[in-house]
Amino acid sequence: MQVTINGELRDIATQTMQQLLESLGIDPRKVAVERNAVILPKAEYMTTPVVAGDRIEIVHFVGGG
Repeated sequence: MQVTINGELRDIATQTMQQLLESLGIDPRKVAVERNAVILPKAEYMTTPVVAGDRIEIVHFVGGG
């Protein structure tokens, strides 16, 4: 199925948001995820399915000072 991740169209297997992040090598604890213009609570990553046509934005937290 096709989804858009950070503006890039990608083909992925059916999975949950948690599985998607892990398959991309992203630590779910260190990002914020917006799915179809709605911020997804971290508690819902494991139960939220990624479906064809989803528009996903993944934002990494960056420390600094």
